[in-house]
Amino acid sequence: AAAQFVAVAHNNKADYCNLPGDLNPPSIAHAYAGQAALAQLWSPRFGPVVGRKIATTTKVMQDLMGIDHPCGGVIHEKRVHTSPATLNPQDYIHVMVECELAVRVSRDLEGPAGSHTAASVRPAVGELMAAFELIADRNAVYKDCDARTLSVDAAWNAGFVIGTARAVPADMDLNGLQGRLTVNGTLRDEGKTDDPMGALAWVANLACEHGAPLRQGMIVITGSVLATLAIQPGEAFHFELDGVGETHMTLSA
Repeated sequence: AAAQFVAVAHNNKADYCNLPGDLNPPSIAHAYAGQAALAQLWSPRFGPVVGRKIATTTKVMQDLMGIDHPCGGVIHEKRVHTSPATLNPQDYIHVMVECELAVRVSRDLEGPAGSHTAASVRPAVGELMAAFELIADRNAVYKDCDARTLSVDAAWNAGFVIGTARAVPADMDLNGLQGRLTVNGTLRDEGKTDDPMGALAWVANLACEHGAPLRQGMIVITGSVLATLAIQPGEAFHFELDGVGETHMTLSA
């Protein structure tokens, strides 16, 4: 029922609201069951789940949203776009953008929940990509958001725009990679990756906990390198990550 409520809200392009009354899951575990139900509802339209994301990883974002833990979401095949991508603003409800390191896992990451660590998942990273994450927050008031509703709603994930994949050397340190965002050719912001393998381990453990472990070939985005920002119609975004590559996207006017 919670998944149906969220699906209808998206179809109607309604602003975000927390799930009302008995629809709001009693726990985070129940919320992820709702997310799985939503993925089943969306798969005929958007394709199967091919990746996962992590959200509310930093204290700044947790304080902003009143949430004291990360949240995870899934991504569907038809929402993975290849750079350079031109996107239609009518497909989203108040779309925001984050700049990310994306990884493609080269083997299944099964096992008991909690068994994965930053060190244990590093050998499973097969390819790296610079990526944009599209976030459809539906005009949410962040400080009023309930983590349970956010989790049912796939942590607002609306897709990725991924650059060309590169094979990752086994000895490459993925922490502290420098990233730069330019908008219409002008530098907008810079930042560095921060514990991306810790993020991958968290996602792998979450996936195992809910009976849907990461499978070979899946893509995981590991947390934003820069602050979340809006994109306006006609703007051209270019994100470059040292040692990884670049990705481009434009929101059509």
